[in-house]
Amino acid sequence: MQGNQTDFERLMELNATYIDAIRHNDAGWFDDQLGEDFVCSNPDGSIVAKRAFLKQVEKPLTISELAAEDVKIRVLGDFAIVHARTRYRNAEGHLRRGRYTDVWARRDGRWVAIAAHVTR
Repeated sequence: MQGNQTDFERLMELNATYIDAIRHNDAGWFDDQLGEDFVCSNPDGSIVAKRAFLKQVEKPLTISELAAEDVKIRVLGDFAIVHARTRYRNAEGHLRRGRYTDVWARRDGRWVAIAAHVTR
């Protein structure tokens, strides 16, 4: 945790940075913030582990104006769940919405993402 941040505040910050890292194809941020056992369930139903997820992040986005809305964070000791809605424009420019759930664990005194589920 940084400074006097509460777990909730730190997770809010990590969530915002997570979305920003997606927008900017920042695989380096994810390499540092994801647990080695991270798995992601993609909108197409596929499940990828950390290394495959990092390769996905490096690819140019097919969406724009990605934003997280209605963020709800539940801190359960050394475990936290983030639920949120997304708003974005698809490749054709149409406004779309989706949802995501991220699972975080406190390991060695820091929060790392260990799972994600994304819908569009």
